[in-house]
Amino acid sequence: MEILKVSSRSNPNSVAGAMAGVVRQTGAVEVQVVGAGALNQAVKAIAIARGYLTPSNVDLICIPTFADIEIDGESRTAIRLSVEDRTHRMPSGDGAAAAQGSKATTDGQSKPAESDGARQPAHATI
Repeated sequence: MEILKVSSRSNPNSVAGAMAGVVRQTGAVEVQVVGAGALNQAVKAIAIARGYLTPSNVDLICIPTFADIEIDGESRTAIRLSVEDRTHRMPSGDGAAAAQGSKATTDGQSKPAESDGARQPAHATI
């Protein structure tokens, strides 16, 4: 999964455009930040990206996790924001989103696919 690194000086509109592009292509993106300022810019970008993707019927969700990283030989704790479509739709070849893990109903809504009881993680931890 692609990781976008955001700093406190990142432009939220630019990050949102990159985020929306990756989500359109792959269905999800991870955003990595270190520090409160960077997290602030990333959250603004996610809010803006939601607006960019709403016309495409993509509803973004954000799942935060911690990650231990190394910067200039120093160990730091980063926050990784997994940003993905709420319905876990993956893009199809023609640009339309195809449902993954759900079944379409006649009213255009989707419902979870029946499973054998084992839940699969929504994303892999890196």
